[in-house]
Amino acid sequence: MGKTEYYREPYRPQFHFSPKEKWMNDPNGMVYHDGIYHLFYQYYPDDIVWGPMHWGHAVSKDLLHWEHKPIALYPDELGYIFSGSAVVDKANSSGFGTADNPPLVAIFTYHDPIGEKEGKLDYQTQGIAYSLDHGDTWTKYEGNPVIGNPGVKDFRDPKVMWHGESEKWIMTLVAGDRALFYGSDNLKEWELLSEFGKDKGAHGGVWECPDLIPMVVDGTNEVKWVLLISINPGAPNSGSGTQYFVGDFDGTSFATDQTEEKWIDYGTDNYAGVTYNNTPEPDPIFIGWMSNWNYARDTPTEKWRSAMTLPRALKLKQISKDYQLFNYPIEGFNSIIANGSGTTLIVPAGKDHRIDSEKLSQSEIRFTTGSKDFLLRLGNGVNDRLLLTMKGNEGLFLLDRSKSGKVDFQEGFGNIIQRMPVPDLPNGPYEVRIFVDWSSVEIFINNGQYVMTSQIFPNEDYSELTIENLSAETMECIDFQVNGVDRIWE
Repeated sequence: MGKTEYYREPYRPQFHFSPKEKWMNDPNGMVYHDGIYHLFYQYYPDDIVWGPMHWGHAVSKDLLHWEHKPIALYPDELGYIFSGSAVVDKANSSGFGTADNPPLVAIFTYHDPIGEKEGKLDYQTQGIAYSLDHGDTWTKYEGNPVIGNPGVKDFRDPKVMWHGESEKWIMTLVAGDRALFYGSDNLKEWELLSEFGKDKGAHGGVWECPDLIPMVVDGTNEVKWVLLISINPGAPNSGSGTQYFVGDFDGTSFATDQTEEKWIDYGTDNYAGVTYNNTPEPDPIFIGWMSNWNYARDTPTEKWRSAMTLPRALKLKQISKDYQLFNYPIEGFNSIIANGSGTTLIVPAGKDHRIDSEKLSQSEIRFTTGSKDFLLRLGNGVNDRLLLTMKGNEGLFLLDRSKSGKVDFQEGFGNIIQRMPVPDLPNGPYEVRIFVDWSSVEIFINNGQYVMTSQIFPNEDYSELTIENLSAETMECIDFQVNGVDRIWE
């Protein structure tokens, strides 16, 4: 493939990570080490549908531009390599490295397909591997598995962190309908500490991909702990989604007085997301898999399948005595946006304003407004249209992709109008920021207080943006911009 064709296949994301070819799902092993961000991911190198799982691998210096690396972990006699995490074992507690060359240690789930086929419950166990060459090659621990299965069908997705107060490694693992917490001094021997969640949160499907994160509440010195739990099915708009709990962790157990369900993203296409370990940034950095198990195997791509969300900084804020988790593109992302000069758009009551732009399918759309009732329509010359509707006075935001392009590859893809509650919109102006890539849209309202991520497959590039004022008052869009976004692949 010539340079001009590289990463330009139909629907290929231009500024999101996607594998060079074949199938990808959950992000795994996200860790920062010696100036490099590592992204591992669930990968099947032989087809564009799910198969025996490996860990694919890519690296980046800025979380924007990626270099593909060889496959990091292959299936073996203990099973496929399912999701997990990676840490920098700075004190060489595992003994795999030295004080001068501490190891990277990956912690992952082994999935035994033979045991599963035989109807056993104990076919998922936890294993580890280590690298002494900055993640380029990996050696599996000869004592695997390090945690055997206690007789639980879905027992997987270990996320490990160092807990300084108790001076031990903490693993968060999911087991069917709950999270389990384990502790270890050396990453090889683990003790079960507690469990959480059987009677908390959403339980419409299996719990997956947990992440336990300490966070300082924005603008204060208060520290709370946030527990991410992906669930499939059971998300607000059908299929896969990621909920979160805000509470406290004492080194042994997690507790929360939260009673309502909370979701990091109300769109259909942000799943299995977790945060980076060992980053220099003050805010946790989150990446999700930009798909949904309802139709992940059916999307209309040919060489590869699936992409990741934009990397996002997480902030925990207190809004009306309630803790809310904001997620918003990392600051560095601004470096690839071709910022233009903003303008003020005035749209009279009941009227609309149309902008024609050839760069809409690879763009940032942003403005600030105090209006609570408006419609944004992205369209093209073949009458595809994506509808984004703010009904702020009803406390609701809607995403309708039923006529957005190709939708007939799966029955449910286009026929659900995605709904997001927006009960705490500011009374004054707030930001609307939208990123459109060749096959996705990500919407960030009020700096990431309300977020929707959705795949789209238009029949040709979007080239028309219409803003329709649905209110009885004049709508003002301050600093309105439509900016191109640079492609990240060369």
